[in-house]
Amino acid sequence: MATSFNRRQLELTAEVRSQLERISVSRTLPASRIMRARLMLAFSKGDPVSVIASNLNISESTVHVTVRKALDRGVLAALDDVQRPGRPNVITPEAVEWLVNLACQKPKHVGYPHELWTLDLLSKHIRRHCEAAGHPSLVHIVRSTVHKILSRHDVQPHKMQYYLEKRDADFDAKMVQVLCVYKQAALYREVGLPNDLCAVISYDEKPGMQAIANTAPDLPPVPGKHQKHSRDHEYVRHGTVSLLAGLDLMTGCVHGIVRDRHRTVEFIELLKLLDRRYPKGAKIRIVLDNHSAHISRELQAFLEEMPDRFEFVFTPKHGSWLNMVEIFFAKMANSMLRSIRAASKQEFIARIEQYLSMVNAEPVIFRWKYKLDEVTV
Repeated sequence: MATSFNRRQLELTAEVRSQLERISVSRTLPASRIMRARLMLAFSKGDPVSVIASNLNISESTVHVTVRKALDRGVLAALDDVQRPGRPNVITPEAVEWLVNLACQKPKHVGYPHELWTLDLLSKHIRRHCEAAGHPSLVHIVRSTVHKILSRHDVQPHKMQYYLEKRDADFDAKMVQVLCVYKQAALYREVGLPNDLCAVISYDEKPGMQAIANTAPDLPPVPGKHQKHSRDHEYVRHGTVSLLAGLDLMTGCVHGIVRDRHRTVEFIELLKLLDRRYPKGAKIRIVLDNHSAHISRELQAFLEEMPDRFEFVFTPKHGSWLNMVEIFFAKMANSMLRSIRAASKQEFIARIEQYLSMVNAEPVIFRWKYKLDEVTV
């Protein structure tokens, strides 16, 4: 470009010059803005175009174009690129609708072995079949464009989210029964238990807890070198155990036994433990799920031997999350059981029992809030 300029045309005010000088020494702004700031400072001082181009490692035409922008649009406006119109959007709304509907199908339904789409697989399928479907505007679509279209429609076909279908026709009624127990327990904590009741227990089992041993010692953190404990990847399994636990909703104490299994035999053992620990002649109300061990013939025979001692309130089917003892199990899993290793199953059991003793030394009363205001007692 042979265009020449009168340097007096690019006169910089003190304020503009100050801004350009700050931009020219920045270490965080885009390189293009820094280069243009230096260019205009040098041009306004009278440096030859060839010298400016050489010092900034750019062509002389770039110098001329930048100065022309500064004269036409203003010095500070010339620091940024002009917004270009770009290629027009050629993907039709009908093509977008077809793409989104396709993404909402499982790939196995259109001939693939996959259960879920990957963006690459979906993009390739679109390019192969869009013309036959009457949408040639998608023939050159790329993965990033597919992702943008799906994001605008809030669709993530590469992910799976789980839900739980209600399979108990009386789910709501049974949930209300459980919530009534919790609301009554809250009232009992204020005024005391009635004469015919001695405890309100939330009961469940935590099965399949693995007793795992290290094959090499753990290495402790070393200040300045290693921030975390280090552990060998290999381990030895010593079997599993189940914790049968009843959470007292009045006191926060946990009654528990650790056994290899959680059958009716073990459940009756836990009930006998509760019977020993609470005053005779009053009822023990227990919230529990519909596990086979809780409704077996053996259990019914045991309950007949102890009439009016235990009252069961069952959670709905697939409604174990309503059981407050699950909160205790979650707390236990996130603290004591997290990354646990034990040299033997006996050590593992002993540490679980020690944890129960620690909990009962400083018991915490769990308070249920979900939908509690919606029930009356």
